[in-house]
Order: sequence, then structure tokens, then C-alpha cells
Amino acid sequence: MYNLIIYLYLLGVAIYSRFNDKVRRMWRGERDAFRVLREQVDPKARYVWFHAASLGEFEQGRPLMEELRRRRPDLKILLTFFSPSGYEVRKNYEGADIICYLPLDTIRNARRFLRLIRPEMAFFIKYEFWYNYLHILKHRGVPTYSVSSIFRDGQVFFRWYGRQYGRVLKCFTHFFVQNEKSHELLASIGLTNVSITGDTRFDRVLQIKEQARQLPVVEQFIEESKGKVFVAGSSWPPDEEIFIKYFKAHPDWKLIIAPHVIGEDHLQQIEKALGSRKTLRYTRLTPTQQAGLASAQKATEAPSGAVGGASALIIDCFGLLSSIYRYADVCYVGGGFGVSVHNTLEAAVWGKPVVFGPNNHKFQEVQELKGCEGGFEIASYDDFARLMDRFEREPDFLAKASREAGTYVQSRAGATNKILSDVGF
Repeated sequence: MYNLIIYLYLLGVAIYSRFNDKVRRMWRGERDAFRVLREQVDPKARYVWFHAASLGEFEQGRPLMEELRRRRPDLKILLTFFSPSGYEVRKNYEGADIICYLPLDTIRNARRFLRLIRPEMAFFIKYEFWYNYLHILKHRGVPTYSVSSIFRDGQVFFRWYGRQYGRVLKCFTHFFVQNEKSHELLASIGLTNVSITGDTRFDRVLQIKEQARQLPVVEQFIEESKGKVFVAGSSWPPDEEIFIKYFKAHPDWKLIIAPHVIGEDHLQQIEKALGSRKTLRYTRLTPTQQAGLASAQKATEAPSGAVGGASALIIDCFGLLSSIYRYADVCYVGGGFGVSVHNTLEAAVWGKPVVFGPNNHKFQEVQELKGCEGGFEIASYDDFARLMDRFEREPDFLAKASREAGTYVQSRAGATNKILSDVGF
């Protein structure tokens, strides 16, 4: 049944690729993967294979790849992606020796792929359970690990109708799971090769913090303020409707907005919503703005007096958000009024309280941030206004929330070392 579904899916992708650019890139990339491997695989080298579905899973696997590279420079790393949103962003990542799409999980593809690579070890990040690849890896005796994985009651493996597909889990040499619930669920179907090591994303955000950039433009912007600074990251229009309404009535706060979608229509929408508040765009404040976005992101100096009198700064470029959170008194992470909240850890790692919308229940770290009062869920403008008023009115409450957020991230670090030590590196 699984293989039938895969072939039907393959047919659907082939048809849909004619009408959708993202699907077309994935379709072409998967077909091109074997050429990439034939050209780039060194038959004398020893490969460790990491597979990440998309960009989020890549970020979880990145600390493992980089620490493995440091400990064992004699090994080469193959990195594969399923989604264009991961591959297109990280296809030039220097931490891997070969990067390509993973061909769809047919028996033929899995055999061809593994014959070319002959990996000594394989790591599948979080939710990746490719039936044919995993069975052939087991048949070949290749140690195979599921890392930063998390399991829930509703998953097919734990339903009566999913028992046949659930056999794929027996192909793993070991599971490195995020929490006790996952450990219990795997034990309920007879799997005891499980360790609770936590989530490697905590190690990753600590790496990002260490590599953070100084941003003179932002520093000049906030230095002129006698009030507090609010940073909204990865925001969408429903998020912006809430916090912009509040800050229009509280001009003593400085507002920095890094929207998830950077398009002229959206930027103008934000500027219009801010009304009379003087608003500036980041790239228009840098000396290299005429050289384009890439040059603007590399700027190291702000022009003197460029931000005078402004109370809102829009970050209209990518790659700066994780460094900008450091300048906040309070952070907001968007997406919680849409499909799902974005990365809260990038803000919390700086010891900043994090506010987010209600669609956040899939993420264990968000629930734990709420539990320690380092993170705060809001469902409406009134919720947000009450919370912000309390931050303003009670300095001790703000200080405690900041402290709890930072302590939470620090306390969850170390999964990378635990995993690599357990697999023998």
C-alpha cells in the first residue's frame, strides 16, 4: 500500500510541477540528484548522511553536522533535503560536502541512492520516516538514527490501522527523542532503543547568539529612546494589527518590526497602519543602500543622525532578526494567528520575554516557555494590551520574565554532545 501511494504521489507531483514553480524545482531537483551524486561522490571517502525535510529540520541537524565535522574531519557529510524551502536556501552550505534533494522513496530510488553513497551512518532529523530507504539501510547494516524526534498520540504509528507502516520504526538503531512522552509512546509499541536527549535547536540558537552581529543602525535607533524597545519578528498582518494598535497609543515605546513577508505592498501596509509615527526602513538608512539589499545587510556603519526622531524601524531585509532580538525589552514572534508560530527560541536565548499568538500548541518549547513565564500567549488585542501594560507597570515582572526565558534556553542545551557521544564520536 505504501509503495502504491508513493507512485501515485510521484504521478501527482509530475503533473502539478507543470503549474507550480516550487513543485517544479523539487521535481527537477529529485531527478537531478543522481547526476549530482555520480559527479561528486568520492568512492574512496567515508560518508555520514544527514536528511532534513526542510529548513527547520536543517537547523536542528546543523549543530550535529558542525560538531561532527570538528571531531571527525576524516569523514565526509552528505546532506539531503525534501523541500525546496530547505534546499534552495542552504544549497551552498559549507558544512556539508555534498548537498542535493532526496529522490522520492521508491524501492528503485532507494537502492540506487544507497549504492552510490554507501553511508557509514545515517541521521534522520525529527519527523523523517522514509519506509524504503530505512528498510534498505537496516538490511545493509548501516547504523541509522532518529534525532530530535518527537512523537504524539495521534500519529499513525500508534493507531491500529498504522501497525504495518509502524514497522518502519524498527529500522532505526536508536531514537534520540525530545521528551518523556515520546519515550513512553515508543515503549508502548515495544521500542526500547530510546534516549531522551532533548532538542538540538537549543544548541543551534546558542550558536547563533555567539555569532550575532553588531548592528549600528539599530543601536543608533534605540539610543535615542528614553523608553523601552519592542521587537516584532516574523510578523504577519494579523499580528501587526494587534501590536501596532497598541503602540500608536504608547509613543514612549520604540518599535522594530521584521515582517515575515518583505514585499513592497506589505511594507507600505505597515507604514500606513503606523500613521503619524515617524517610520524608517533599515536598508534606506545604510550607506550602501544603492548597492542593493545584499550590500545593505553587510553595512557596518550608520550615517550620522540618520534615525533622528523616528519611533518605528522596519527591517526590510533578511538575515538580521536573530541579532536584532538582543536590543529588545520585549519580543513578539509572529505566525501564531496563522498556520503556526515561528521560532521563539531565537528571541528567548537573549533573555527576553516572548509574546505570541494562540496557534502554538505543536511546539513543546513554547509550552515550556509559557510554563516558566518566559513566554506569553495572547488571543486578542485586549490580552496584548493587558500584558504590555503589566510589563510597563511592574519592572520586577519584566525582569523575572526575561530571566526565566534565558535560563530556560540555557538549561536545555547539550543535546548535540549527548547524541554524538552515544553514537561513538
